[in-house]
Amino acid sequence: MSRKKAGESTLVANGQHNVSTRPIFAWPKVDSDKTTDFVAEETPVALVYNGVSHAVMMASPWNLEAFAIGFSLSEGIVDRCDEIYAIDTQTVYNGIEISLTISRQRFEQLKARRRMLAGRTGCGICGTESLDQLVVDPPAVTRRAAVSHQAIFRATMALEAWQPVQQLTGAVHGAAWCVDDGTIIDVCEDIGRHNALDKLIGTLIPMDGFRESGFLLISSRASYEILQKSARANIEIVVAVSAPTSRAIDMAEKAGITLVGFSREHRHVVYAGHQRLIESNN
Repeated sequence: MSRKKAGESTLVANGQHNVSTRPIFAWPKVDSDKTTDFVAEETPVALVYNGVSHAVMMASPWNLEAFAIGFSLSEGIVDRCDEIYAIDTQTVYNGIEISLTISRQRFEQLKARRRMLAGRTGCGICGTESLDQLVVDPPAVTRRAAVSHQAIFRATMALEAWQPVQQLTGAVHGAAWCVDDGTIIDVCEDIGRHNALDKLIGTLIPMDGFRESGFLLISSRASYEILQKSARANIEIVVAVSAPTSRAIDMAEKAGITLVGFSREHRHVVYAGHQRLIESNN
């Protein structure tokens, strides 16, 4: 798999794709020439399986095929990419509709779950009908990797250069896949942290992009669903720029995931699986 360079994200960082400008009035008026600002697009995206609407998520309207694939895998709707037969994306009057054709067996299982989501930015389990539907025992990760604290620091310091939309708008999250030495090979951005991870999963899994061992770096807190999706994608190490939640830590311990939070300059905190982190791997 060819590696991208910093800034070669899904968007061009010049504001021409899916980034809007809006008039502003700044106070105090330090820069009298600044009358507009870049803002991130936010669009309702409906996910429809075999003609039946399943979820409506507020998302950034780019890289949507990867989003649909990643969502389908990380939510357990399908187990493999070849269970998705077709994907069609079309703009409708009030948003974007992604229609997926999946195998009959998977569709019957989906209907049996009777789960309808009304997604909002940062929403993890909207629409779950009962507490019994929450995942208690995630799949155990089967891959094993050992990365250094220095590699985590290196990737964290490089993340900003990989987020052109965040640099323009300050409004989106990033999910990055980093190989053992801390080199970032791909980043996906979205207004929702879960959406960004789904886009990364949907981009890399069809390309066997998780073939190289490494770790996930996210520009947000580590929530329950970030760890749930990581477990389903067999991601062995999750590094968050912000804090983890208690349920995320519990999920990491059950799935055998190394969980790192508060990844900042020359500092991070390990909440689960510290045995996988070493002092140096050069």
